Amino acid sequence: MALIGTLRNKMGTWVVVFVFVAIAAFIVGDLFSGNSSILNWGQKSVGEIGGREISIDEFQSAIRERESNYALQFGRQPGDREMPALRQQAWDLLIARHAIQSQYGKVGVEVTGDEVWDMVQGKNVDESVRQAFTNPETGQFDPNRVVSYLQQVRTMPENSEPRIRWELFYRDLGPGRERIKYENLLLKTAYVTKAEAEREYHLQSDVAEVKYLYVPYYAVSDSVANVSDSEIKAYYDKHKERFKTEESRDLKYVSFPIEASHEDSVVVQDELDRALAELRTTQEDSAYASSHSDGQMAYGRYNRGTVPAFIPQDSLKQGKVFGPVLDGGVYKVVKVSKITTDTISTARAKHILIKWADATPAAKAEAKAKAEKIIKDIRGGADFGAQAREFGTDGTASRGGDLGWFSSGQMVKPFQDAVFGATRPGLLPTPVETDFGYHVISVTDVKSNIAYDLAIVEREIVASDATINEAYRLAENFAHGLSGQADFESKAKEQGYLVQDARNILAGDRRIGTLGEARPVVMWLFRDASKDDVSEVFNLDEQNVVAVMTSKISKGYKPLETVKAEITPAVRNQAKAKAITEKLSAAKGTLEEVAAAFGSDANVYTSSDLKLSGNSLPTVGFDPLAVGTAFSLESGKRSAPVAGENGVVIVEMQNKTIAPAAADYSAYKNQLEQTAINRNSIGISEAIKENSNIVDKRYKFY
Repeated sequence: MALIGTLRNKMGTWVVVFVFVAIAAFIVGDLFSGNSSILNWGQKSVGEIGGREISIDEFQSAIRERESNYALQFGRQPGDREMPALRQQAWDLLIARHAIQSQYGKVGVEVTGDEVWDMVQGKNVDESVRQAFTNPETGQFDPNRVVSYLQQVRTMPENSEPRIRWELFYRDLGPGRERIKYENLLLKTAYVTKAEAEREYHLQSDVAEVKYLYVPYYAVSDSVANVSDSEIKAYYDKHKERFKTEESRDLKYVSFPIEASHEDSVVVQDELDRALAELRTTQEDSAYASSHSDGQMAYGRYNRGTVPAFIPQDSLKQGKVFGPVLDGGVYKVVKVSKITTDTISTARAKHILIKWADATPAAKAEAKAKAEKIIKDIRGGADFGAQAREFGTDGTASRGGDLGWFSSGQMVKPFQDAVFGATRPGLLPTPVETDFGYHVISVTDVKSNIAYDLAIVEREIVASDATINEAYRLAENFAHGLSGQADFESKAKEQGYLVQDARNILAGDRRIGTLGEARPVVMWLFRDASKDDVSEVFNLDEQNVVAVMTSKISKGYKPLETVKAEITPAVRNQAKAKAITEKLSAAKGTLEEVAAAFGSDANVYTSSDLKLSGNSLPTVGFDPLAVGTAFSLESGKRSAPVAGENGVVIVEMQNKTIAPAAADYSAYKNQLEQTAINRNSIGISEAIKENSNIVDKRYKFY
């Protein structure tokens, strides 16, 4: 027995040792296996939603789902331009599944199989089904067409497009209805009382006549309004919620544009010189231009109104070849292949439209007399454009009445007949009446149906490989050996490069400052960079970029030092308000006398149509505190100085008209309820997201 007890005790120790060695061996083996689950811990995570880790596999599965839907909808696979939007849709889909759908059960929302059937064939058919199976002849939903379609779909192969499309649609019907039920449950909680409706009525209907003295904050010099760090800190603490933020990064960057060089331009000109010679001799203008041009419109028919602006009118002669012409960064060679006549006529004119007040004979006669006087004045030497700007009543007045070129059928018949009937340019002798009013017309170019067949060979000036390599070399030389922001800025200044700043960059952003699409830079900021790290050279669209990370802000509240410059003006205005208030309070007399005592920066204004719902005063601007103070006064009373958004205001109530009680406030009640519903509809998803602890790490992969 003693032996057995000894073995039991010793074996216990050896078992512990054995287990420890086995675990250690497992860990070491895992580390050196090449597929270490320990080393890869968290590496396959794209984030968290509602406490659930989202793996890259799950995310990619959601992306493939969106890609399939895209292909079914558009008949092609999505390209690089569509993929960012589809990835975002996939992320939103996962949020809906793991954050929003989990809320349904908490409030008892569910959709049964019978409800889904009802949405397809029953009494409460889904709107998409209703539209798809509406009889085009009767305009009525036909349930028999649904039954027939479903019978047909069930006989199709499982991988056929119609069956896949239907199954995807059917699968989403239930979740879609759950979402509607859940949102309606919350939206219907919006309720407005009669007292709230009555208050809204008075906000919109009560009117005040006020006189007010206004002193803007800029009346006090910044140097006089000193602010301390403690005052800035106090302001920050009081308004801290304004500075709530997601995790963000700041950076500075230098851009090295990839621009075509003079040598690149010469190469293009040489190519077009050859094209110029070949266009002169070819008999196949259309075929030659189509095969040699970079442009979309190598050969086409134009009229005088559509001939490109870079083509001189005196060059429009059959067989004429000219160029190269530089047009918007593109070199072009043109051949006037053929001049012919078209069935469509064009002309150009300008007009002055005089509308009548109403359709009575007297009003029309008055408008006609005014138009005739304008014609008389123009004949007497008045400028047509000036008359159009003064008397014109349509959108052309600001450009001197110019209508540009127009073709047959573009203008109302009386106007077109008048212009197309002119045999020479100039002012028409009498006004032309249309349904819009009387037109004073000057024909700029008379009617013509001449058409020009033009062959246009385009060559865009693009950077050559040598130019691209040189731009990259410059960026690489700049980035070499840099360490930290100070070194970055010093070298940029020394070499004459402009350093640009980009702040508050979020993990999901794709664009940065003037760089445009810059997702690789964002990924570097969040995946690899630390403060003061200098990036490699990023090759973006038509530019190379070198960046330095200047700041990292964690999710929560922006640190005081990062918003100090933003806060300081507001704190300084508080000091200015105190100084202005003290000076105004010391003055006596009427508002005009108080303003005179203060100085030239104080002025007195009036408003005869002030409403509490307006929240602003003329000249003062947005200032709900001043407006609210005004309505708190009785007629003839004056307020104390009020420190508002833009300055200090003293309000004197002249007269206040309170709207009489209404028998029915339902219109205001409905208005408030609709506003609440719209606000809640937008806020439901955002509120759930905000409280679902969503951590977005997609930047590790995309």
